[in-house]
Amino acid sequence: MRVLRVLAQIAFVAFVLLAGWFLWNNMTRGLARVGGTFSFAFLENAASFALSETSLPYNPATDSYLYAFFIGALNTLRVVIVGIVLTTLLGLGAGIARLSSNWLIAKIAQVYVEIFRNTPLLIQLFFWYFVGILKLPRVRESIALPGGIYLSNRGLAVPWFTPNETFTVWLAAAGIGIVVAFVLYKLLARAATPLLYEWRGVWAMLLWLAIAFLSALVLSPFASSVPERGNFNFRGGTILSPEYAALLLGLVVYTGAFIAEIVRAGIQAVPRGLSEASRALGLTYVQTLRLITIPLALRVIIPPLTNQYLNLAKNSSLAIAVGYADLFYVSNTIFNQTGQTLQVILMIMLAYLAQSLVLAAVMNGVNARFKLVER
Repeated sequence: MRVLRVLAQIAFVAFVLLAGWFLWNNMTRGLARVGGTFSFAFLENAASFALSETSLPYNPATDSYLYAFFIGALNTLRVVIVGIVLTTLLGLGAGIARLSSNWLIAKIAQVYVEIFRNTPLLIQLFFWYFVGILKLPRVRESIALPGGIYLSNRGLAVPWFTPNETFTVWLAAAGIGIVVAFVLYKLLARAATPLLYEWRGVWAMLLWLAIAFLSALVLSPFASSVPERGNFNFRGGTILSPEYAALLLGLVVYTGAFIAEIVRAGIQAVPRGLSEASRALGLTYVQTLRLITIPLALRVIIPPLTNQYLNLAKNSSLAIAVGYADLFYVSNTIFNQTGQTLQVILMIMLAYLAQSLVLAAVMNGVNARFKLVER
C-alpha cells in the first residue's frame, strides 16, 4: 500500500507539471501569434500616469511602472492594516452588545449586523462615497472635531507628524529596542513564574514601547503639524482623501458585522457555569468578560476571524469603484497602457497571494498562542 501511495503522489506531481507545461506552451504560442513575448522589461519604462494618492514621493515622468505598482501595494496595505484594527474593535463591541441584557442595545447591534451583513459591499461603498462623504460641507464650512480634526467633502483632515533631523537617530534607538526586547523574550522563556513565562511576549513588547517612547521624548524626532482651514483646502496636517475614507469605512462596517457574529458565537461557546462561578466570586460583568469569557472564547473566535481578515484584504480590491489608487487600480492602469495583460495579472495574483499568506501566518501564530495545549 505504501508503494501505491508513493506512485500516486508521483503521478499527481507529473500531471501538474504536464498541465503547467501545456499552459505555458499555449500562452507562448498565443503571444507569438500577436507578435508579443512574455517579458517584464516594460516595468522599467516611465509610468507617465498620475496617481491621486501616494504614500511616497511619486513623479510619473521619471518613476517606472514597477515603482507605481509598489505605490499601489503600499496604498492597499494602508487600507488593510488600519481596517483590520478598526474592524476588530467594531466587531468585538458589536458582538458583546448582541448579548447585552439591555434590550435596546442588543436590538441596535442586531439591526446593524443584519443590515450590513446582508447588503453587498459594493453597494455600501457607493453609499458611503456618493451619499455620505461627498455630501459633507465644503472646506470653509467643514465640521470641526476635537483634537484639531476637520471633516469635509475633501476628506478627513487630521494633525500629523513630520520627521526632522533627529528622526534617523530615533529610528536607530528603536531598532536597538527591538534587539533588547528580543533578548528579554528569550530570557523570560526560562522563567519559572507563570506570569513572566506566559506573558513574555507582552513584557517584551512593553519594553520596546518604553524604549521607543522615552527616546522619542528625549530626541523629539517628529514635528507636529495641525490642519488649518483655507478657502478651498486645508493647510498643514494630513488629509485622508474621500476615496480612502469611503473605502476604509465601507470595509470596516461591512466586515465588522461578520466579526460581531463570530464574537457572539465564541462567547456563547464558553460554558455558562464559568460565568455563574465568576459572579459567585464577586467579579463584575466587565471583569468576567476580560478575565474569563473573552480569553476562552478566543479559541473559537480566532480561526473564523482569520478568514474575515483575509476577506477584508481581498475585498480592498473594490477600491477601483470609488477611485482609490490601490494595487488593483494601479495595475489596471498599467496593463491598459502597456497591453501586457498576462504579466500584470500574474503580478496582481502574486501580490495578493503574498499578502494573504503573511496575514494567515501571523494569525496562525496567534491561534497557536491561544489554543488548548494537551499534555
